[in-house]
Amino acid sequence: MRITSDSSLPDPVAFEAVRSRLAQRIARWTDGVEQLATANPGLTLYRHDAPTEAMRCMVEPAIALTVQGAKCAVLGDNVYAYHPHRFLLTTLDLPVVLQAVEASARTPYLSLVLKLDERAIAELVMQCPAPAPAREGRPMRGIALGHTSVQMLETFDRLVQMLDEPQAIPVLAPLLQREIFYRLLVGDQGALLWQLASVGSQGHRVASAIGWLKANFAQPLRVESLADLVQMSPSRFHHHFRQLTAMSPLQFQKHLRLSEARRLMLTEQVDAATAAFYVGYESPSQFSREYRRQFGAPPRRDMARLVGAMGAGARRGATHTTQHIEHLRLLPDAAV
Repeated sequence: MRITSDSSLPDPVAFEAVRSRLAQRIARWTDGVEQLATANPGLTLYRHDAPTEAMRCMVEPAIALTVQGAKCAVLGDNVYAYHPHRFLLTTLDLPVVLQAVEASARTPYLSLVLKLDERAIAELVMQCPAPAPAREGRPMRGIALGHTSVQMLETFDRLVQMLDEPQAIPVLAPLLQREIFYRLLVGDQGALLWQLASVGSQGHRVASAIGWLKANFAQPLRVESLADLVQMSPSRFHHHFRQLTAMSPLQFQKHLRLSEARRLMLTEQVDAATAAFYVGYESPSQFSREYRRQFGAPPRRDMARLVGAMGAGARRGATHTTQHIEHLRLLPDAAV
């Protein structure tokens, strides 16, 4: 398993001044909560007062900026460690395992996530020089680490500051988000954003295929038909899909199905057989085997564990977040 990290740092004094100010803003807004969907579209704030269990999450195209503490994301055989000097960038919907590894009540983990706006990025692409091509042989994934600059921190600080002036958000927030996307495009991970926004690129076609899978996960999947839909040969489609997501299309569909089944059992209180049928399984025994392989326990035992952890009242009041966030032990890649 490779750990992706870097030690390049900006000016430490300027960096720390902005980082500390932004951390104070996030700490104030997240006092008493772990997750806050803000009035600023696409911006969510996070806080953990202790290290977390490994969590399986379907992440969206976004930038995750940590300002205090540290977190790890696992995809395939790579571990992406991100902290105040390194942000996490995802340009595809990807099933990853996340874990906050540095957090305490005295120094909580604090971060924010801003969803990528593909249309705004596409407009900026027309105005920016093309990034340098990736080195030959470098694995292309829809996830990467980038350097957090003072300028990026300052822009995010102004974006969070807008929460104290909600009437100005519709006018000023899009400008600040555009600046963030520009800095990403001209930064060390600009090629990933270029891939997201360039219609006809392999990455854009895989993103279109993922969109189809999310909307039709319960339907039978013929990889050849999906490849034809995005105008790629089956072999080329399979190669690029695995290269970008660290799994095959069928594995990706399986993850979507099992995640939705788990959500149905947890929040809608349906039984395992009903959930299995709803997400496209014809064999309850196959569903149970694959569910246990992914979540570490058969459906009934897994539900008992989750309900016990959440409480019966929390089960009925579970939010939409439960659809994509699932507590589990960190499984080997072959089981994911």
